[in-house]
Amino acid sequence: MFRDVSFGQYYPTNSVVHRLDARVKLVLTLMYVIGIFFVKSYFGFMLTAAVLIAIILIAKLPMVSVLKSVKGVLFIVLFTAILNLFLIKDGEVLVHWQIFTITKNGVHTTIKMVLRLVLLISGASLLSLTTTPVELADGVESLMSPLKLVKVPVRDIAMIMSIALRFIPTLFEETNKIISAQKARGASFDTGGLFARAKALLPVLIPLFVNSFRRADELAFAMDARCYNATEKRTKMKKAKIGLGDVIAALFMCSFFVVILLERYYFPTIGINIDQMIFGGLVQ
Repeated sequence: MFRDVSFGQYYPTNSVVHRLDARVKLVLTLMYVIGIFFVKSYFGFMLTAAVLIAIILIAKLPMVSVLKSVKGVLFIVLFTAILNLFLIKDGEVLVHWQIFTITKNGVHTTIKMVLRLVLLISGASLLSLTTTPVELADGVESLMSPLKLVKVPVRDIAMIMSIALRFIPTLFEETNKIISAQKARGASFDTGGLFARAKALLPVLIPLFVNSFRRADELAFAMDARCYNATEKRTKMKKAKIGLGDVIAALFMCSFFVVILLERYYFPTIGINIDQMIFGGLVQ
């Protein structure tokens, strides 16, 4: 069930993207996510997809590993798409059957919403696929360091985030083991209605929570035995430095962000014209 979910898992390769500074990757990922919400036309979505595919190829990541990140939220994507498809009533009516109405505007809104979610999740997953939890925690701590002036426990937040990211793959692996053990005892998770399937998950959730608390307790004892103290100033074996590759990556993502903003606010007719050239009368 959770075997193919790649969110929170690091995929080690010797690529330029992997060698980028974690702070730069965090900022550029945030810029990418914000840019997606400014995309309005199909041309903008195609441009975003092209940028995403280029980054995946440069990072030497299998396309399957990136798409697996969408699997974990596939139900939410489909559910939201169905709601948009049937609840948006304005526009030219395409299908009408009893109380259900599908309009042209509803179809376009649904397609764009699905594209936005898929690109958003796939792009955000690149951060965890190309950055180790330790690097992410160090990057967050460095970016949040100004908050130390107002007594925000930055080191505690970074450590909590690092532990949470590290335990995501562990929880998925533990869930698969419990499901396999329950299936060996004759349990079925794929038959029956929605409530029957939810009830069948109880024998999975209870031992999963018990094991999670046990692992957390063991980790707390291990950290205490090593005299860990987040309030003390800690040194790092490798000090992060901004290099030429980070500057080039920042310029590339800034250019993408500027193009998206220009296409949305200053030259909206360009995206509309390209959409009509590609899709003809199918677009609005």
